[in-house]
Formats: sequence, C-alpha cells, structure tokens
Amino acid sequence: MSFSGSMRGGRNRKFKSEINVVPYIDVMLVLLIIFMAAAPMQPPSEIELPNAARSTQPPSEYIRIDLKPDASAILTINGRKDGSVPKENAGNRSEMAQKLRTLHADNPELPVMIAADKEIKYDEVIQAISEAKKVGIDRVGLATR
Repeated sequence: MSFSGSMRGGRNRKFKSEINVVPYIDVMLVLLIIFMAAAPMQPPSEIELPNAARSTQPPSEYIRIDLKPDASAILTINGRKDGSVPKENAGNRSEMAQKLRTLHADNPELPVMIAADKEIKYDEVIQAISEAKKVGIDRVGLATR
C-alpha cells in the first residue's frame, strides 16, 4: 500500500477563501420580521410636559398678558407699589403687540408674564413670546398653576 501517490494529489488542491453569506442574510431577514412585528406594539410617541415649579424669586412688578381663546388679550401691570392695576384690552394679536410696545416704552425695566388659557394653541403662546422679544423685553415668563 502506497499512500504517497494519493497524498501528493491532495496537496495540489487549492482551498477556497470565500465567506458564505447565506446564513447572514437569513439572520437579517429574521431580525427584520421581528422588528416589523414589534414596531406596531409600541405606543405612539407622547410628549409629557414637566410640571413647572415656582421660580425662586418672582418679579415684584411685571406686565401680565392674559391670552384668551377668542384671540383677544388683556394686558395689565401687576405688583405696582401704588396698588393700581392699569388694564389694556386688545381685540386681536396685532393690537396686543401695539399695546405691549406702548407699555414697554413707558416701563422699559418690567419683565413680561404670559398667562394663556389651556384651550389656546401652543403656537399662539410662542407668537406672544416672540412679540415680546421683538419689542425688546429680555425677561419673558409663563404663568403656571
């Protein structure tokens, strides 16, 4: 029995150096099916807004803007030392901006506190903040319960 001939034939073979990707494709397809089945089970993204605590030192005197759902607004100066509360009624948002300019021109150091009805769209509150910033008011806050 001579093994030398068969051994020599085995040494002449060349090994394949390729990666078999079929198992990887199978794993990826299984993961895809799992994620497709799990995605509808998650609840839609909900925004949970945090509760606001009182600031450490609220301003003693400020311009308060009460935004109403019917697009009207009431501007008052709260916390005056003489006890008076001047009130300005605005029928729409542009009129509110004009009255805010007037109040800010008379009292440039006062910050603004915005109190909005819960039925108002968030965009209207942002527009009121933007309007106060355009006028030149640096300190704008939101009133909370």
